[in-house]
Amino acid sequence: MRKAEGSTDANAPAGSGSPSSGAQSSGHVSLEGVHSSIAVPHHQAGFWEQWRAFVGPAILVSVGYMDPGNWGTDLQGGAQYKYGLLWVVGLASLMAIFMQVISARLGVVTGKDLAQCCRDWYPQWTRWPNWLMSEVAIGACDLAEVLGSAVALNLMFHIPLLWAVIITGLDVLLLLALQRFGMRTIEAIVLLLIATIAVCYFIEIFVLPQTQPSFLEMGRALISPHLRQAGVLYLAIGMIGATVMPHNLYLHSALVQSRQLQKDEPSIRSAIRFNTVDSIVALTVAFFVNAAILVLAAMVFFGKKSVIASGGHVIAFSANSDWIRVAYLTLAPLLGTAAASTLFAVALLASGQSSTITGTLAGQVVMEGFMHWRIKPWIRRLITRTLAILPAVFIIGLRGDSSITDLLTLSQVVLALQLPFAMFPLLQFTSSSKRMGTWKNGWFLLIAGWGSAILITAMDIYGIPDSFKAAWQVIAGG
Repeated sequence: MRKAEGSTDANAPAGSGSPSSGAQSSGHVSLEGVHSSIAVPHHQAGFWEQWRAFVGPAILVSVGYMDPGNWGTDLQGGAQYKYGLLWVVGLASLMAIFMQVISARLGVVTGKDLAQCCRDWYPQWTRWPNWLMSEVAIGACDLAEVLGSAVALNLMFHIPLLWAVIITGLDVLLLLALQRFGMRTIEAIVLLLIATIAVCYFIEIFVLPQTQPSFLEMGRALISPHLRQAGVLYLAIGMIGATVMPHNLYLHSALVQSRQLQKDEPSIRSAIRFNTVDSIVALTVAFFVNAAILVLAAMVFFGKKSVIASGGHVIAFSANSDWIRVAYLTLAPLLGTAAASTLFAVALLASGQSSTITGTLAGQVVMEGFMHWRIKPWIRRLITRTLAILPAVFIIGLRGDSSITDLLTLSQVVLALQLPFAMFPLLQFTSSSKRMGTWKNGWFLLIAGWGSAILITAMDIYGIPDSFKAAWQVIAGG
């Protein structure tokens, strides 16, 4: 481990004069290996030429919105409440778009990521607690990746879940292999994986007659928010935690700096505009994927006690079913049970591994940003994955294979509870003329951003008793 070179002037107003000069004056940049590694055209270049240069960071960030944690909460929501939580998916996705647009704006204007801003502009004593809370959030997210990858290995190779969880520790080798090809290659691979699962779900919902939902009923559910049923608030908080993820706010503000951003006013305006478009498009796709998973879970599982799989095998359902382990059945109408199991396992493994990449990058951002510590990515990955594996091994060893969905939902609730500690600093900095100059949030982003943060925090506080009760049930098996 080594400490980053240089010191930071905590009093330098990043938003005045040259707004992007903050990080350069400190001698410390986000993700040093990819910082300013992708050229961008002149701001007067054509739309598509500029878009091709800027597109990418939001795609990587959107992976976190389609990770096994999302799949787990969406599947549980559809199986237990039909379309009743579709409005939560929509609301969470909308709030995620607002937050990621603001995060990208912070990185473009200040030249710093959110962690660096917190280090430089908050009192020194806040660094350790902020960093530790960020690490807890990344660990909770990584727990979801562990469980998703383990279920995928179990489906493909029939490896016992406990051993599959342990094997996921080897994914550090995959990460090292991918990082050698550069950021553009990683972005392209992730996009291909997202497109594959999105196309399969699109065909099922809009083409296959046996899985076509009632669009009128879906529309009513999307615009009729309610939390009347027992247990629905806890799951709704988990969905929001799975969608608006705290470490993504740190990561996005760093990833936008992988482009060679110019410092003049027209170039900054162009960078903000294209990163906004990138965020809206990528997260809208993520919304449709998550909504599709919930809708198909409702179509296949809701109100049913069992389904007949290939070979006449009967799969029974109950309130305590591990929905993610039977989620491949949502693809069965299109592909048949055997092919659905394989494709779902590949997609789930890809989802977990893609999120692993972004989780490792986020870990580097918060460690370097808050503490100015730099360690090799594979060491960082190994530590994070080990800390995620331990609780999974403990719970599965104690309770057996029936606890995967519970663990996934719990991990997402932990993310939701940590979210305010990332949202409020982000909004404070981007609403400040001192920090952002003329690029501070306008009235729309002010209302949307602060409204989202207050709503999420209120839901967190209201749901704390249920969250602790459910957490104890996961641990104790009650």
